[in-house]
Amino acid sequence: MKKHAFVLIPAIAIIGIEVMSAHLYPAMTAEVAAQGQGSTAVFLPDGKVKLPTGFRKWVFVGAPLTPNGLNNGSAGFPEYHHVYVEQKNVDAYLKTGVFPEGTVIVKELTRVLNPTFPDGSRTEPSGRGFFNGEFNGIDMTVKDSKRFAKTNGWGFFTFGHHPLPYDESAAEAPISQCGGCHVANVAKTDMTWIQFYPLLRDKAGY
Repeated sequence: MKKHAFVLIPAIAIIGIEVMSAHLYPAMTAEVAAQGQGSTAVFLPDGKVKLPTGFRKWVFVGAPLTPNGLNNGSAGFPEYHHVYVEQKNVDAYLKTGVFPEGTVIVKELTRVLNPTFPDGSRTEPSGRGFFNGEFNGIDMTVKDSKRFAKTNGWGFFTFGHHPLPYDESAAEAPISQCGGCHVANVAKTDMTWIQFYPLLRDKAGY
């Protein structure tokens, strides 16, 4: 009996460890596996991507603005575009001139703060100009050459152009909505509007 007990105890212990491991470290799901190559993009089994989190801690590279007041009242993107890139991917771009696979670029939109002039500007103690108003949407691009071969290796997603809260997930945007404009205008700069982001454009470093 003692001999059998000696054999059973390790077996029970091993089973217990396996059960505990399964609980603490669940098998890799399609959602997690899709993050390959260290990307922060999380793809769901249906091909949609989850709303990014923590991006406001990334490197802020620029904020283009094309207000309605300067575009006959109907700008395609009337908000500020606050653009964020993870530091590791900024560093890679500064060294090589291209973004590595898995790069995520987030563009968070903010409305112009309460315009008081026809051009959308207002007066503040610092002078007349344009100032950030409320959050109004998120767009995101992901570099994955295999998944997005039809749009030069980048996928384009929007989580809504509206105030918070944003949509929790998004399907890839049609080429006519986002990708086509990038292909036509910034294909030579890794599908990114580098000319608007001094840190990346001038490679001046931090």
